[in-house]
Amino acid sequence: MSAEVISTDFKGMVEEGKKLAELHENIVVKVPMIKDGVKAIAHFSDQGIRTNCTLVFSAGQAILAAKAGASYVSPFIGRVDDTSWDGMKLIKDIFEIYGTAGYETAILAASIRSPLHIVQAAKAGADVVTCPLSAILGLFNHPLTDIGLEKFLADYKKANG
Repeated sequence: MSAEVISTDFKGMVEEGKKLAELHENIVVKVPMIKDGVKAIAHFSDQGIRTNCTLVFSAGQAILAAKAGASYVSPFIGRVDDTSWDGMKLIKDIFEIYGTAGYETAILAASIRSPLHIVQAAKAGADVVTCPLSAILGLFNHPLTDIGLEKFLADYKKANG
């Protein structure tokens, strides 16, 4: 479960984040990629509160989040693509940097827009994605699956009259 802080100042984020974390052990507090947000992530990490650093658009920001102790970092793939940059390259860069540096921060690919994005994010090293249900359901679809199913059903019908 994820719960997002609304404040943008350190003190407010810490107060809100602590209240959210107390709701349930599975809560991960979402904190924005801003200077006070990174400070709050470091504070939460010291307190054993899991965090998701959100609104990440560069590898440099992902490094800051990992160094602060973020449990997750959320690069926004679709929004990066919207600016004519390559969102999947961002995932690959973060994955490479984290592997080289030994960071344990998980990569959560956000702003996923299609089934292809899910597959590409997984190939690039994302640990998890957030996406619309339509993207997940789209993973089931393939024309050869439909053709094969029709053939199997036709063969069954022939054999069992």
